Amino acid sequence: MWSYCPDLLATPVPRYTSYPTAVEFGDDVGADEYAAALDRIASATPVSLYVHIPFCDQICWYCGCNTGAANRTQRLSDYLTALRSEITMVAKRVGGRARVQRIAFGGGSPNAIAPVDFVRLLDRILTVFDASDPDISIEIDPRGFSADWARVLAASSVKRVSLGVQTFAPQIQQAIGRVQPLADIENAMASLRLRGIDAINFDLMYGLPGQSLGDLDATLDETIRLAPSRIALFGYAHLPTMIPRQRRIDASNLPDHKLRFEQAELGFNRLTAAGYVPIGFDHFALPTDPLAIAASEGRVNRNFQGFTDDDTSILLGFGASAISKFPELIIQNEKRAGHYRDLIAEGRLTATRGVSVDADERERGTIIRDLLCSGRARIHAPMSEATHIAMAAFEDRGLIGWEADILIIRDCGRPYARHVAAQFDRVRGKL
Repeated sequence: MWSYCPDLLATPVPRYTSYPTAVEFGDDVGADEYAAALDRIASATPVSLYVHIPFCDQICWYCGCNTGAANRTQRLSDYLTALRSEITMVAKRVGGRARVQRIAFGGGSPNAIAPVDFVRLLDRILTVFDASDPDISIEIDPRGFSADWARVLAASSVKRVSLGVQTFAPQIQQAIGRVQPLADIENAMASLRLRGIDAINFDLMYGLPGQSLGDLDATLDETIRLAPSRIALFGYAHLPTMIPRQRRIDASNLPDHKLRFEQAELGFNRLTAAGYVPIGFDHFALPTDPLAIAASEGRVNRNFQGFTDDDTSILLGFGASAISKFPELIIQNEKRAGHYRDLIAEGRLTATRGVSVDADERERGTIIRDLLCSGRARIHAPMSEATHIAMAAFEDRGLIGWEADILIIRDCGRPYARHVAAQFDRVRGKL
């Protein structure tokens, strides 16, 4: 049983897909710092790549991603040309020193482009980088997924596919601008499994407008029946001032803090009872999935795709708004697709804003990561005494505990993992 502490839940905290967070990015860190970080990559360094496709056939109202409509053929073609050029430019700078272990395609919806364009993009990566049998994953919109796409993914040795599901309730789909019949999901899964792609992720959401516990329960029924290998159950964040498309959502009909808490707890209880292993605070995986195995071995990591078994310390992001991460630097590409293309046309790296990460921030980032990924983190002196003081409110409620110098988030405190981790945030915390 989780403990409901409304005063804690009322305090907004980041998702910490990175630390420092994107809010701390500044214009004083840009292409020069990115170039220097690329130049520091040592020989045979394992890296992961992320490729951003900022286009969708249909724009969903809830979505906070940097994406636009894929309805202008020339704009899409020009972007892909620039993207291939950026990949070549960075690979040339790295000079074969990086060994690519993983490639993730996200968006937007990567299947908003034609299958042949995906093949060209992947071929460019495999040609210019040292990439021997990388682990390839892709996010797709089931509404635009076809048998041709399934065949191309299988032929391209894609190992994992993430489906944007969100909810199976038709009235909620209408309320968030994503009408997506159950048959779309079933057909996509059947097509993938027929071609040997069994590693399938679902993205689900709670806290949606008009969503009741019964609505979520019914969505979980269908999810458990379809048996994806991983599930991410996210809480919807309504930020219409930052994300204008969300203004189309009726905010008066959003679940309150208590109902959101009950929805998250329902999801946790249903999925764990169905045999899924909980990963962090919002991911779940079947016991045979590599993420669940990594969790059992204490190897879960966190990056911009969420919880992962990817252990590389360097992530290179390609495309407009894509983020690259190094131990000492987090850097983001130009967000606007047109300006991004202009920078590429001038032969320039497209990183425009970011943050340098000093030794203190790296230590804090390690603690935040460990708390979110495994629910426990070692707190070294001299921070340990101050941590006991800062965590008093959590400890008094039984949400956390200690084993010598190891801070532990108890099972009942799982919903507050980010709130506990935020205490180590140099900007937002008390330590």
